[in-house]
Amino acid sequence: MEFAEALGKHGCPPLRASKVETLQVNIGYKCNMSCKHCHVQAGPSREEIMQPDTMKSVISALAGSGIKVLDITGGAPELNPHLKFLIEEARALGCHVMVRSNLTVYAETGMEDMPVFYRDHEIELVASLPYYRSDAVDRVRGEGVFEKSISALRVLNNLGFGIDHGGLKLDLVHNPQGMFFPPCQARMEEEYRRELDKRYGVSFSSLFTLTNMPLGRFRNFLVERNQLDRYMERLRNSFNPAAVEGVMCRSLINVGWDGTLYDCDFNQMLGLSLCGDIPKTIDEFDAALLSSREIAVSEHCFGCTAGQGSSCQGAAA
Repeated sequence: MEFAEALGKHGCPPLRASKVETLQVNIGYKCNMSCKHCHVQAGPSREEIMQPDTMKSVISALAGSGIKVLDITGGAPELNPHLKFLIEEARALGCHVMVRSNLTVYAETGMEDMPVFYRDHEIELVASLPYYRSDAVDRVRGEGVFEKSISALRVLNNLGFGIDHGGLKLDLVHNPQGMFFPPCQARMEEEYRRELDKRYGVSFSSLFTLTNMPLGRFRNFLVERNQLDRYMERLRNSFNPAAVEGVMCRSLINVGWDGTLYDCDFNQMLGLSLCGDIPKTIDEFDAALLSSREIAVSEHCFGCTAGQGSSCQGAAA
């Protein structure tokens, strides 16, 4: 069953945007790690990177649209040498800026000052930490990654991130191991909070649970084990109509490293263009047209609507 068919079967209208509250910008696929579940297939050898002229177009789009949330992702955004420029310009416009960080990048040469820079510009950090145990994290992300992540979290806590409610936000992201769906987000947040404090003296603001999408390296993993069809069937059978309202594509627009517009970061990885005769690049940005657009869907959309749902802010239902 195709995703559009599933919507109709459950009485849901075709998927359309309801607004554009967030401009999500992927500033490059270069990363210091090569995680097994990465839908971007980011890594040290990737050369795609957003240039300053494209970033200036992003700033112009923010200034002309009134959008007040900039969500910066990658790869590791910190490996784009123009990241600070983008953040400074967006903050000067009064935007709330989120950066999706892998935590370990701060241990790279030249990156040591990034936590202080983030503090000084009041950035919300969304940090990937698949689990609170070292063996589980290192299995997915590489040997020694968990220890580096905990060290980075301690640095961030010392700078005031994730300490006080209403202060500098430090959100963590949980991905399940393998073909499993994430558990209840509220219950997992409680578990993370208890275990990270008890074991490592680390605190955070919120936890987001994300379903592993059948894209990129995780899709390759499934194909190699002849499990792709089985996983897709699980996603389809777990379709939750209540999650449709909260999927991220209904309230954001995604910008690729080259300035191309997409409905979400997942569609970007598939090269799945926006539907219809509407602006396709950041240079042509038109918030009004994009706010009511039809959303391009495919089989991977079942990943965002399975069970409790999955969005950039965690559970969708």
